[in-house]
Amino acid sequence: MPARLPLDTLADLARTKTDDAARRLGELQNAQLSASQKLDMLVRYRDDYYAQLQALTAKGLPSAKWHNYQAFLATLDGAIEQQRAIVAQADGRVDRGRDDWRQHKRRLNSFDTLVDRVRRQEQLAQAKREQRDSDERAARGFLARAANPTF
Repeated sequence: MPARLPLDTLADLARTKTDDAARRLGELQNAQLSASQKLDMLVRYRDDYYAQLQALTAKGLPSAKWHNYQAFLATLDGAIEQQRAIVAQADGRVDRGRDDWRQHKRRLNSFDTLVDRVRRQEQLAQAKREQRDSDERAARGFLARAANPTF
């Protein structure tokens, strides 16, 4: 097994930070999805409630009930606007989380590239040392045979 490089420690740290950023991004995406689903539910509920109001109005609706429906629809509209703001904030957090993950991923890729480069350089140096040692052994063997000719 090749010796552990100081760069390996940095690469491992970068990998850990990238994994943490990916986990956080996943959590942010789940929160954003949940907020979007709540918004969709509120909008569907408001649409259904409004359709009920339209149907009742066509049949004739006392003004007190009409005012109650209007007040409730206004409350739903407020909740929808609040949920839209929550979704927008969640979208922003996901974007920032994605940027953070990308930054960590680029850093990890840089360290991995450096580690690979150093490993290749070490392998090349090792191959040169082995070739030199082999050449020296062959030269010594040749000189020994030349000094001790046996016919």
